[in-house]
Order: sequence, then structure tokens, then C-alpha cells
Amino acid sequence: MESATVSLLSIFGTAILPIVALAGVGYLLARVTGVAADGLNTITIYVLAPALVFHSIATTELGARTLAAVGVGVLLFTAVMAVVAEGVGRGLGETEPLLGSLVLVSIFANAGNYGIPVSEFAFGDVGRATAVVYIAAQSVAMYTLGVYLAARGDGRDVREGLTTVFTIPLVYAVLAAILLRTLGAVPPADTAAMETVGLVGDSAIPVMLLILGIELATTKLGTATFRVTPAVVLKMAVAPVVGVGVALLVGFENPDVARVFVLECAMPSAVTTLILTGEFSGPAAGDLGATDYASTTIFATTVLSVPMLTGLIALLQAGVIF
Repeated sequence: MESATVSLLSIFGTAILPIVALAGVGYLLARVTGVAADGLNTITIYVLAPALVFHSIATTELGARTLAAVGVGVLLFTAVMAVVAEGVGRGLGETEPLLGSLVLVSIFANAGNYGIPVSEFAFGDVGRATAVVYIAAQSVAMYTLGVYLAARGDGRDVREGLTTVFTIPLVYAVLAAILLRTLGAVPPADTAAMETVGLVGDSAIPVMLLILGIELATTKLGTATFRVTPAVVLKMAVAPVVGVGVALLVGFENPDVARVFVLECAMPSAVTTLILTGEFSGPAAGDLGATDYASTTIFATTVLSVPMLTGLIALLQAGVIF
């Protein structure tokens, strides 16, 4: 019992505490100075994240087959969770726009500014590379299926929103890295170009964590605390189980890749879902809006993720699941 406690504390200290600490700095900074995350978001989306994704995929030792398997796994996981969350929401009598918000926060994980650093701290270079591919595939799903889910109750033409996927530099960074790998034209890691891209990419992780803290500090909990319970259960309890099932179905060759895949599936709700609901969802049907629903779920799942992910990492590192 004592050794298990020490192990959990060690995992918390090495994989979770650094994340919580840096996100906490962002949280306090926002509370004290009122700083907004808008500028950092723009820099991350258009510069830091694409550099991180390109460098990680271009230089990773993971094979093309593994990279493709992770992408397929993400899309399969998203589809399964969407069906499950839709069924639960309709069974509970939720209607638009809250139904769309429930599905969004249940299926899309904070795999970027939370998932990448946690995976790297827990599983090293394999963790980082796998997490980067995960977020790349999820971004495509988020700006297609996600936009549809957010906008379907508003009666709007979602085609304009769907075109957003073609404006995300991250998508092109993925394509460029895969193309160079396929052609065998990736520059050596010690060249000035690759070292510069790597340096820029490395700075993405601490900035992402600061953004997470700032976003949480500005989250409005509203009146949705008890209403979001089904979404919280779906995201923190059902999603990891579905992730395990998908990983077994896909059959990853590298056990660590499978473990990181499950870890990414278990991440709290993505902050981007709040952006999507704010941009595309319709007006509140009652006293609770889609954005309030999303922001409360994001806050709740992020707080609950600290003990939950600590335990999950312990199981994954011990080889209990894979």
C-alpha cells in the first residue's frame, strides 16, 4: 500500500505537477493582471503549434504505419464517442443547442495544451510524437464534425464554418512533414533550419499551459454545475474505456503508442469547444446557454483530471492495460 502511494505521488510529481504549476501561473496571471489569451492563442495556432507538429512528425522514429494508425484511431474514437454522447443526450431529453454542446465536450479532448506535455512527461519522445499526431487528426475532426455539432441547432449554413479547417496552418504542417518523410527529403536534425523549427516548437508547450491557465481563469461557471454531470461522466469515465477498445481494435505495434493514445482520449474537454459553441451555436433555449454548458464542463473535467490522470498513468506505465 505504501509503495503504491509513493508511486502515485512520484507520477503526480513528474507528469502532472509541472503541468498544474505552469497552468497555475497562467491562472494567477489572468486573475491579477486581467491578461487575455487572445494574442497567445494566435501565436500558438499560427506559429508555435505548426512548428511543433512539423518537427515532431518529421523527426519522429515512429513509422508511417504507426502514424496512420493513430490518425485512424482518433477518427474512430471520435465517431464512437459522438454516437454514445448523442444517444445519452437524447435519452436525457436534451435539445439544441445544449445537445450539440454536450456531444462536443464529451468527444473532443484537450489533447494540445494539456495532452502534449502530460504525454511527454509520462512517456518521453514517444508520448510527445503520438500526442502531436493525435491533436493533428482531432483538429481536422473538430473543425468539420465539431462545427456541424455546434451549428446544427441554429439553422445556419455550416459550410462557411467547415472551410475553417483549410485555414489552420497545423493541417499544412502535418501534410508537409508527411510529404518530406515520404520523399526522404527531411533535412538533417542538426541543420540550422531544423534546429530553428525545433526551438520554436519546443516553446509551444509552456505557452500552451499558460493559455490553459488563463482560459480557466476567465471561464464562467454559470448555473450549469449539476446539469453538466452527464457530459463530465462521458468525458472522464466513458472516453478512456472507449479509447482502450479502439486501441485494441486498431492494434498498435508499439505498446507505448497505445498507452499514449488512451491517455490522450482521457484528457479533459477541449477549450476549443467553447470557441465553437460561442461562434456557431444558437441562442439559449432556457436559462442555460451552450457556452455556459461548455465552459462549466471544461472547468470540471480539468479539475477532476488531476487525480484521474495520475491513476491512469500509473496503470499504463505498469503495463496493466497494454
